[in-house]
Amino acid sequence: MQAKGRVFKYGNNVDTDVIIPARYLNSSDPVELASHCMEDLDQNFVKKVQKGDIIVANKNFGCGSSREHAPIAIKASGVACVIAETFARIFYRNSINIGLPIIECPEAAREIEAEDEVKIDFDSGIIYDCTKGIQYKGQAFPEFMQKIIKAEGLINYINHQ
Repeated sequence: MQAKGRVFKYGNNVDTDVIIPARYLNSSDPVELASHCMEDLDQNFVKKVQKGDIIVANKNFGCGSSREHAPIAIKASGVACVIAETFARIFYRNSINIGLPIIECPEAAREIEAEDEVKIDFDSGIIYDCTKGIQYKGQAFPEFMQKIIKAEGLINYINHQ
């Protein structure tokens, strides 16, 4: 499994309230959630994001409330993967549960910049910054997690078993 896209870069402690503001939680429709993704942090995100793009952030991405709406909004916006130094534990679990690939790689998270083009090999955990010609070794997904992501989430994975 691979992803390749342009980077949107964010800092530390990007919480679920800026990923999808609470005022939009009256909907569970992924398309509706995606239309408001990141709007309190980056008003241009929804206008510029394209299918396959990648979010790169620093420490503690997805902190805050335990809402599944946050990774759903990111995935539905077209983002193929989130790379960060670290993730909030519940966000990490929710992301895998809904089939959003996320990779921890502190070096890549610090060095990759906005607008860089990045390619990710989920099997090996290799992150390649095509813009700079630099390769990073992220944490590869275990096989069972890859199966959940390929199935587009835990429920689909279980239903196919």
